[in-house]
Amino acid sequence: MNFHKELLVKRVALLLASVLLPLTAASAAPVATFDAQRMSNHVRTLGSDAYEGRGVATRAEVKTIDYLVGQFRGAGLQPGGDLVHGKRMWTQAVPLLRSEFTADPKIRLNLAGAPMVLVQREQIALRAPMDGSKTISLAKVPLLFVGYGVAAAERGWDDFKGVDVRGKMLVMLVNDPDFDGPAGADFGGKAMTYYGRWTYKYEEAARRGAAGVMIVHETAPASYGWNTVKNSNTNAMFDIVRVSPRTVHTPFESWIQRDIAARIFAAAGLDYERAKMAAKRKDFRPMDLHATLDASATADTSVITSHNVAALLAGKTHPNETLIYSAHWDHLGIGQPDAKGDKIYNGAVDNATGVAHLIEQARAFAAEPRTDRSILFLAVTAEEKGLLGSEYYGTHPLYPLATTVGMLNTDSMGVHGPARDFSISGSAKLGLLDDLIAEGAREGRHFTPDAHPEAGHFFRSDHFSMAKVGVPAISLDAGLDLVKGGAARGEALAKDYVTRMYHQPADEWQSDWDFTGMVADAELLHAVGKKLANNREWPNWSKDSEFRAARDRTAALRK
Repeated sequence: MNFHKELLVKRVALLLASVLLPLTAASAAPVATFDAQRMSNHVRTLGSDAYEGRGVATRAEVKTIDYLVGQFRGAGLQPGGDLVHGKRMWTQAVPLLRSEFTADPKIRLNLAGAPMVLVQREQIALRAPMDGSKTISLAKVPLLFVGYGVAAAERGWDDFKGVDVRGKMLVMLVNDPDFDGPAGADFGGKAMTYYGRWTYKYEEAARRGAAGVMIVHETAPASYGWNTVKNSNTNAMFDIVRVSPRTVHTPFESWIQRDIAARIFAAAGLDYERAKMAAKRKDFRPMDLHATLDASATADTSVITSHNVAALLAGKTHPNETLIYSAHWDHLGIGQPDAKGDKIYNGAVDNATGVAHLIEQARAFAAEPRTDRSILFLAVTAEEKGLLGSEYYGTHPLYPLATTVGMLNTDSMGVHGPARDFSISGSAKLGLLDDLIAEGAREGRHFTPDAHPEAGHFFRSDHFSMAKVGVPAISLDAGLDLVKGGAARGEALAKDYVTRMYHQPADEWQSDWDFTGMVADAELLHAVGKKLANNREWPNWSKDSEFRAARDRTAALRK
C-alpha cells in the first residue's frame, strides 16, 4: 500500500470511528487511564521523611491535608466536607481524645512473693489511658486468666462462667478459641470472628468492670510480631470523644510477651500451654493466677480535632445517592527509633498507596462525563488508632447512609507488579463482592478468598466502620498470584512485608517497586464504581450477614 492509499484508509477508519463510537459508548465505554508513575510519585511524596509519618494532630497532618486538597482541587473536584455557613469545606472535623504518657509507666508484678518489673515496650505494651482518666494508679490488682475472654451466647460460649471480674486484671489470649483447631468448630475454624479481635477483648473487659487487660502476644494468632505491637500501642493513643468512655475502655489496656505469660503461669503452679489448651473448650473456667499487679503512670490528655478529607463529584441525575471511594491518610508518625536509629514511620505501603489510588481514581472520574450518582472521595484520619475517622463518618455521615450505595476502600495496595487474581479483606458475603468478581472476570482476573482469614483483616480496615452501620463496604486486597513469580513469590513478599516493614520505619518507598499492579487494580475498581454510579443497583449484604439488618432498616428510603 502506497502512502496516499494508507492515509486514505486511516481517514476513513477515523471517520467511521467518530460515527460509531457514540452508538457503542454505553456498551463499550473506554477504560479509564491510570498512570503508574503518577501513583509512584504520590507514594514517594507522602511516604517521604518530609511528611514525618503522617501522624494525627501533628504538623504533618496539616501538610498531608494540604497535599490532598491540592490534588483534588487540581483534578476539578468540589469540596465535599462539613457545611459551614451553607458552604462545603474540603474537610470533616473529627474530634478525638488524645492521650500520651508523660514518662514510661511503672509496672510491677508480684509472683508468689517475688517482684517482677515489666519494662514498657520490652515485656509489655501498655496503652495510654482511654477511659477518660489522666492517671493509672493500681495496687495489688489480682490477675485472672479468662481464656480468650469471649462471651458469645449465640455460640453457646462463655469464658467467664459467672465469675465476678470487677477490679481484676484479666489475662487473655489473642484470636478465637479455635484459631488453630479444626474447620467448622464453634468459631468457624481458622477465620477470625470479631470475638478474636483485641478491640472486642478490651470492650468486653470494660463491660464487666475489670481493672484492665493483658493480652498475651503470640505472632501466629496475632498475625504480626512484637515490633508491630509495641510500635502501635506505646505512642500517643486516640479515640473518638465518647459520653461514657469507661463503658468501652478499662484503665489498663495492654499486651504482654508470651514468655512473660509463661512465667506468670509457672509461678502459680500452672503450665501455660496446658492452660491455653483448656481455654479451647466450652467447659473452661477462669483460673486464679495467684499474682497481683501494681502500676502507676501519668498521661497528658486533651481533646483535639483531626480531619477527614472529602472531595465530591456531584451526580447529574441522582445527586442524593452517593458512592464512596476511601483510604486512610494517616500513619504512626514519629516514634521510637529502630535498630538503625530511624524514628519516622513513613507508611509508604500503609497507606500512601491507598491514598495514591484515591487521588488518581478521583482524577479519572473527573476527566469523564459525570455519573448519574454522586461519588465521594474520602481520605479518613486515625485508622491506625482504631478506625476512628471512618467510625466518626459512620456516626456523623456527611451524606445519608440510607442512600449511600457502598464503599470501595483501599488500604496497603500491591507494589510488586500485576497479579492474575485479587482479593478482599476478610470473608464477608455481599453484592459488592459479586460485582467485583464479575468485573474481574471480564478483565481476565479471578477472585481468591482472603489467604489469611485468621488475621482478622475484615476488622482492621475502614470498611468495617461502614459495615457496622449497614453500608455495603469492602477493602480490595492486591492479588498474590503475581504475573512475575506466581503465588509463591506473592506469599513470600507479603510475609516479608509483615515481618520487616509493617508498622515499622522500614515501610519506605523503594525505587524498584512496580506500580503497574496498582494500575490494574485501579482499573478494576473504576469499572465497578462506574457501573454502580450509573445504574439503579443497591448492593446489600447476604441474608445471613450480621450487617444485613442495619441495611434493611433503611430500605424504604432507597427507591
